[in-house]
Amino acid sequence: MNKSIRIASLFPVAILLASCGTGNSVESDAQSTASPAGPLAEFPFEIAELASLDEPWAIEFEPGTGNLFITEKGGTIKFYQPASGQLGTVTGDLPTVDYGGQGGLGDFVFAPDYATSKLVYLSWAEAGEGDTRGAAVGRGTLNCEERDSCRIEGLKVIWRQTPKVEGRGHYSHRIAFSPDGEYLFIASGERQTKEPAQDRSNNLGSVVRLLPDGTPAPGNPFAGEGGVTAQVWSYGHRNILGLHFDAKGQLWDLEHGPAGGDELNLVKPGQNYGWPVVSGGDHYDGTPIPAHSERPEFAAPAISWNPVIAPGDFTFYSGDMFPEWRGDALLTGLKTQAIVHVTFDGESAKEVARYDFGSRLRDIEQGPDGALWVITDGPEGKLLKLTRAEAE
Repeated sequence: MNKSIRIASLFPVAILLASCGTGNSVESDAQSTASPAGPLAEFPFEIAELASLDEPWAIEFEPGTGNLFITEKGGTIKFYQPASGQLGTVTGDLPTVDYGGQGGLGDFVFAPDYATSKLVYLSWAEAGEGDTRGAAVGRGTLNCEERDSCRIEGLKVIWRQTPKVEGRGHYSHRIAFSPDGEYLFIASGERQTKEPAQDRSNNLGSVVRLLPDGTPAPGNPFAGEGGVTAQVWSYGHRNILGLHFDAKGQLWDLEHGPAGGDELNLVKPGQNYGWPVVSGGDHYDGTPIPAHSERPEFAAPAISWNPVIAPGDFTFYSGDMFPEWRGDALLTGLKTQAIVHVTFDGESAKEVARYDFGSRLRDIEQGPDGALWVITDGPEGKLLKLTRAEAE
């Protein structure tokens, strides 16, 4: 399909796609009331609906070709070819995912040296012994020698959440490479277990820094403690669904709070971000949680939202199509069904606009020409291309 939609302004909506989460998580629509709209702004996009998808979770452009790869939670990887408008399916060595709740196939990232190595990195929810599970990250070779066919070969697990626990929430498992390509960062959610986020003897509720082969990176802040602790870069996190470097080489995460308190954090080595001791929100049963201002020993977010935005992923914009947005962050909202526009002043941030789509938005990427590509959430997910709307 190639249906083009023109929307001139923000508008009230009531359409909700199916929830992707279960239990006490604002990734499902059962929790906190959505935040009121940010500053009213003219809707700046023309929208082309390009493909239908089944619970899409992550999108990533292939370097060199401009083809877009899309993971679906059930375990399928699709690829969309903008030149032809064709949608294909990746075959080969795909992981066996533990699908359910927030679990399934997750992120998809190309190695920094992909042009020569052809390595790709995947994350997924992996079953353990008994009724346990945890996130895993693997890498393999992507072979797309035939124009309409791609396969992954030699997929091997290089990292796992430790320990595996019961439940099907808060995997996080977002992947990011440092700008120099030397280090692999992985977001590890606290799996709805709260207190382990403050315990560095596990890697739950952490951002870990590894070498590209999955081994702990030299110089990590707790390397001297050995074991899984040697992986930890920062801790005290809850459920990170966005992990990206900005143009200055700084690492930022976007994470879900409880009933309120979604956060955008500047991630620094050795820092403790406070969950579950502090938060901008409260527990789902109404029990209050101290604010960051009451416990200054914990790193505070650059911006937090209460009521929540229930974020998906985000991107830092650097393109030519919306030059006035260069250096800004564009966040996808699940509960808010909107793109949230954030600007920065040093290490602080503020929301400046919100663009309402009427559908839960899961991920966003900047295309080679500066257009924005978005996937909507749920079993009737859509692939959308956003270009600049022409002036009336």
